[in-house]
Amino acid sequence: MKYWLLALFLFCVFPYTYAQVDTTRLKAVYDRCLDFSEDKEDSLLYYASFIKQESDRLRFEKGDVLSLRLKGIYEEMNSNYPAAIQFYLQSLDASRKLTDVAYEKAALSDLAIAYANLKEPHKAKYFYLQAARISKGSGEVYDLVNTYNNLAVIYTQLKQFDSARLLLNEAVRFGKPFEKEIDLSSTYNNMGNLYCLEKNYDQALVYFRRNLQQHQAGDNPGDLWVDVLNLADVYSEKKQFDSAGKYGELALKMALELDSKGKEADTYGILSKLAEYKGDYRTAYSYLKKWYTLDTAILNDDTYSTVAELQERFHAKEREVANQLLKGQIEKESLRSRIATILAIALAIIGILIAIAFIIKRNANRRLKNINDLIVQQNEKLEELNYEKNSLISIVSHDLSTPFTTIQVWGHVLQAEPGKLTGDQQRAINKIMQASNNGEDMIRRILDVERKDIADHRMLLENFDLTIFAEEVIENFKPMAARKSIQLHADMPEKKLYLLSDKQLVSRICENLLSNAIKYTPKGKNVWISISEEQDAVSIKVRDEGVGIEKDELPYLFSKYSKISSQPTNGEASNGLGLSIVKRIVQEINGKIFCESEPGKGSLFTVVLKK
Repeated sequence: MKYWLLALFLFCVFPYTYAQVDTTRLKAVYDRCLDFSEDKEDSLLYYASFIKQESDRLRFEKGDVLSLRLKGIYEEMNSNYPAAIQFYLQSLDASRKLTDVAYEKAALSDLAIAYANLKEPHKAKYFYLQAARISKGSGEVYDLVNTYNNLAVIYTQLKQFDSARLLLNEAVRFGKPFEKEIDLSSTYNNMGNLYCLEKNYDQALVYFRRNLQQHQAGDNPGDLWVDVLNLADVYSEKKQFDSAGKYGELALKMALELDSKGKEADTYGILSKLAEYKGDYRTAYSYLKKWYTLDTAILNDDTYSTVAELQERFHAKEREVANQLLKGQIEKESLRSRIATILAIALAIIGILIAIAFIIKRNANRRLKNINDLIVQQNEKLEELNYEKNSLISIVSHDLSTPFTTIQVWGHVLQAEPGKLTGDQQRAINKIMQASNNGEDMIRRILDVERKDIADHRMLLENFDLTIFAEEVIENFKPMAARKSIQLHADMPEKKLYLLSDKQLVSRICENLLSNAIKYTPKGKNVWISISEEQDAVSIKVRDEGVGIEKDELPYLFSKYSKISSQPTNGEASNGLGLSIVKRIVQEINGKIFCESEPGKGSLFTVVLKK
């Protein structure tokens, strides 16, 4: 609430002479006046005039805002809402001229409270939402709590209970950590009223009793009257008439002591309801007449019409300001229009120049296009020749690699029996082996170049028996495996298994995987190749008992030039391209490849190809 204590200030501040009054003390007077209770309302009017007079003398630009607001508070305390709203609107206008958002927010809140008391929640909501936008930007906890609390009251009056509860919970959440500095009693009071409207009276009592205990320790009779009246209302609804009567009579006594017609009227309303619940209709009627007399004296048709007239005047003034702004905007738009016309003429001239330049450039482009077409034709012819060259290299390198491997194998066989050969024969065998090694190196270099052009390979699809094909591949690698005493095992299906694919590319996949398996498997171990059918695909698996691959290296296994920690077991060459080539070929023929491996236990490569 905005009307709080501090009567001692009247005797402490104002013995100063006018010469001793400055703007700081004027602001202090204003702040203390905001805490005055209703029994000090006459002092409010006096100090509002004092602040106005001294502000004019000191040329204190905020004096009008402070004085007008105090006058509005005085009129509201006396239930003279038309006069209160008039002063609040003047205070709002003055604060906006100062561009002081703090005073603007205070004026907006005052107007919202006045309209709420007039039972016009929609208008109150209009002003509260404006104040909320300002409070939200400040980020101050006190402002946020007040904003949420005030809006919750309006939503409660509009019977939007869920929205009201959400706002009150937010007010408690923000204010609870600062409860020693921020008074949350109004929030708790509003929470209790909300529970009353929902007929949850026991929960409402929790909040009303909490406020009663807090305010009994203070010296603000206005807040204490609210707590007492709320308890009388709740006990009436709970049909606990003794407690309701006790608090109702106490509330009436306090309202009379405060000399507040509004509080007196509200108390008679509760007492009338209590008498009705007790079946004492004569007393209920008597209290109801008193309530009606006081309430209509405060809020009558003249009051509403006067308030509406004041509101319309204020809006008319706002519209006048808006019209002035609009007029200025029209003048700016007129100037912009003239500038736009000049720019349009300039753009037209530029457009003509651009058109001329375009014609010249188009002729140049036409000549350039003819040259480009000739270059494109030449490039296409070069690409075709280059493809034929790559195809020839691929065929030659692939066809020659196997014979050279066979020559080396049989050469090793002959070298293994030196006693059966003459010296010339032995030298001839050595020359053959040397030439074979040179040829194999040459093939490897050619393959290194050819590997870069796998994507340009022209697919040649044929339907071939994968079982027979795999047996041929295994047969070609038996000599290589024999050199390391490695046993090759084949696990083939009993029936024929046909695959529609590029036989050459499938061959390269199997050869690379078998070659790697033999390279990375120690002497005397085993290598398996298996073929199986899986619905609309075939699976080719190559498993070894080799050195295996570390788990953290598996993601990089198929990368180009990847170097993993695993090494061939007999010093064989490895350039890191094999598995990257395999993956590229597998992708080329729309397949998938997987690897499972464990260091020291070997690896399993699985290739899945669509039939």
